[in-house]
Amino acid sequence: MAHDIAQLEQRRAPGSGRSRGRRALRPSSPVAYILLYAALYAAFGVASPFWPKLFESKGLVPQQIGLVLAAGLVVRLAAGPLVGRLADHLGSLRLVLACSAVASAATAAAFLATSSFWPVLVVAVAQAAALAPTTSLADALAVNAARPARKAGTPFEYGWIRGAASLAFLLGTLAIGQLISPHDLAPVIWLNAGLLLAAAVATAAVPAATPRHHPHADAPVATDVRRLLEISPFRAVIAVSALVYGSHALYDAFAVIRWSDAGLSPSVISALWSEAVAAEVIVFLLVGPVLIKRLGARGAAVLAAVAGIVRWSLMGFTSSVVLLATLQPLHGLTFALLHLACMRVMAKVVPRGIAATAQAFYAFGAGLVTAALTWASGTLYVAYGGRAFLWMTGLCVVALPVAWFGFGRDDKAPVR
Repeated sequence: MAHDIAQLEQRRAPGSGRSRGRRALRPSSPVAYILLYAALYAAFGVASPFWPKLFESKGLVPQQIGLVLAAGLVVRLAAGPLVGRLADHLGSLRLVLACSAVASAATAAAFLATSSFWPVLVVAVAQAAALAPTTSLADALAVNAARPARKAGTPFEYGWIRGAASLAFLLGTLAIGQLISPHDLAPVIWLNAGLLLAAAVATAAVPAATPRHHPHADAPVATDVRRLLEISPFRAVIAVSALVYGSHALYDAFAVIRWSDAGLSPSVISALWSEAVAAEVIVFLLVGPVLIKRLGARGAAVLAAVAGIVRWSLMGFTSSVVLLATLQPLHGLTFALLHLACMRVMAKVVPRGIAATAQAFYAFGAGLVTAALTWASGTLYVAYGGRAFLWMTGLCVVALPVAWFGFGRDDKAPVR
């Protein structure tokens, strides 16, 4: 049935009357993607910070909470590439994305029926599997639509879309904080499920971006992976993103603990964290596209690695609010700018027929390294304290030459 629907979407050629009529009822392309990303990332924003607290309210101890979160991460790493491959095989990224969002909403609602460790673990793993492909599928759709091409239609920057997503995440986190109490966390579940359903509905507004049949579309998974790994800039993207994104692991796990131990109040810590997210939004929406145009993807990736070197080197030796407030905006470079650079390279060098598979492995590489570094961060923090951030600095140092020599001159790279 799914294959039949995918074939039906492929037959609706851009020039057909029915296709034109349906597109006329849809928002313009950037608006459609903004609606999709806003719903998806707002769902993440209302839930991600509060899942551990929700699990605690159901009687889980810290060790069990850690196991639930770790199990979900492992499942996401495995499920993302598999579902991405399925989307490429069916030739309908929108269909698979919509189904994943609906399944994620259903599993979120299932948390209402859990009250102990094993049911929570089962539901969390199921939701992790459903959520795993959502961001990579959305990115595959958006990057293909925004990639430079000689075709009709108004071009748009991918950064606009991703910036709106980060802003939606921030607003979602702020909104849910007004709706919950220490004794009532149910709004987290309901709002998360509702927004995921909204994301599923929003896929209908996204212009059909199903790729034309590719001569290798039905090739085995190993063949597509080999083809991806034969693309030198793609290998560089995987390596640089894994190193620089992975360098955030210690920050994500222990920055709040370190700042709390240094005497910073929760309100100050919240402001510092929000400052980093706000910088991410500004880079995605405003600064990033300009830097990509001026520096190219290679220059932007190098700048992101340099920003990581500065950020982690200084953060390991200070708890000064003033200096931390100065360092936090660098998150816009170490995450948002690098993401834009990676998307630009992938849009140019990855064949459309395996775009979802490429996005899934991009997420898989960074996720795998981040998972390993998160596990190692506990040992590093106990052994070195704040100086453990120097290990994260070392990752960015390694990423620097890989970005410079691996990304190449992206402005002259052909679309494959």
